[in-house]
Amino acid sequence: MKTKQSLETICIQGGWQPKKGEPRVLPIYQSTTFKYDTSEQMGKLFDLEESGYFYTRLQNPTNDAVAAKIAALEGGVGAMLTASGQAANFYAIFNICSAGDHFVSTTAIYGGTFNLFAVTMKKLGIAVTFVDQDASEEEIKTAFRPNTKAFFAETIANPGLAVLDIEKVAKIAHSQGVPLIVDNTFATPINCRPFEWGADIVTHSTTKYMDGHASTVGGALVDSGNFDWDAYADKFSGLTAPDDSYHGLIYTQSFGKMAYITKATVQLMRDLGSIQAPNNAFLINLGLESLHLRMPRHCENAQKVAEYLSKDERVAWVHYCGLKGDTYYELGQKYLPNGSCGVLTFGLKGGRENSIRFMDNLQLAAIVTHVADARTSVLHPASHTHRQLSDEQLIAAGVAPDLIRFSVGIENANDIIDDIAQALEKAY
Repeated sequence: MKTKQSLETICIQGGWQPKKGEPRVLPIYQSTTFKYDTSEQMGKLFDLEESGYFYTRLQNPTNDAVAAKIAALEGGVGAMLTASGQAANFYAIFNICSAGDHFVSTTAIYGGTFNLFAVTMKKLGIAVTFVDQDASEEEIKTAFRPNTKAFFAETIANPGLAVLDIEKVAKIAHSQGVPLIVDNTFATPINCRPFEWGADIVTHSTTKYMDGHASTVGGALVDSGNFDWDAYADKFSGLTAPDDSYHGLIYTQSFGKMAYITKATVQLMRDLGSIQAPNNAFLINLGLESLHLRMPRHCENAQKVAEYLSKDERVAWVHYCGLKGDTYYELGQKYLPNGSCGVLTFGLKGGRENSIRFMDNLQLAAIVTHVADARTSVLHPASHTHRQLSDEQLIAAGVAPDLIRFSVGIENANDIIDDIAQALEKAY
């Protein structure tokens, strides 16, 4: 039997390997604590001398099984579940940045992440410089400083749908001695595995396609194990110098390729506690079991909807990398040959007001603050998720004022298109 399993099999069987007499289905370990026979046994766990469970804020068997499945899907050495995708992105940066440090991010990122980086992390003394991911290597490199610790980007930008040239930005990050962190939420490892193109850390909002049913909020942080932290020991002293909170333990010496993800778990999660509830992890696992089946249907439906919209004279523009002629078609063919995701964006002639009127007349598609659901949903980012941004910031983030984010579900494609057609009729 071959040792390397396919993504389809990992979706179903990864993470939880029951032993004789154990449940076939991943159980929910709904317990805050775990019993041991002696004080010495417990002490070794607290000193990280042995692995095991003692408090769910740090580790839980249900969470760990799901994290292991996500790590296997991405091809990483380890992963950690978080309470949300926002928490995962925060931990990804904060695990290697502290007050006085700096990192670089592309502008084409989710509005909530933009706020996290530009506003909240600034209050912690961590600075960020935003760059155009489509700029030249030379131009992007000018954003880096001696205290730069990371480069952050999204595989497929939410909601602008810019496709990241992962090889290009990985080359830039590594030339500057920093890891590339990629939010792979929209593509999922079914359609793109950033580690294979040079990324070092991957994050996910598991709330989206991984759950796929709008039932639970969560996030994940995945470590490739490939970045050589010791090669830049002075820059990443949090990983390469003694940690006083663990009696001088040095993560790279004690955990090798697992240094980054171990630190995130035993230090950040210990102190900040943005844990995912075991019941939520259980629900995400159910979603993961059908991820390999749902993603092709999302992409197939989205392609049909994009083609329909591109032929309607009332539609001003459509962005979907599956469309020939799209700005990101070539990059999509390179990094996402099997499809990108179910999300597309478009604008209507007549501007913002027509876009809003169209949305208000949809019947099958629901106006919700969500995306990547089995059910078709729609949002006007300028009025909703990105309403805190100025017009200049909206444009920099790839969000036009008339932009409609349309998340195509896995219903019958003809029904979705019929709903769009009747709403367009009422909008004009």
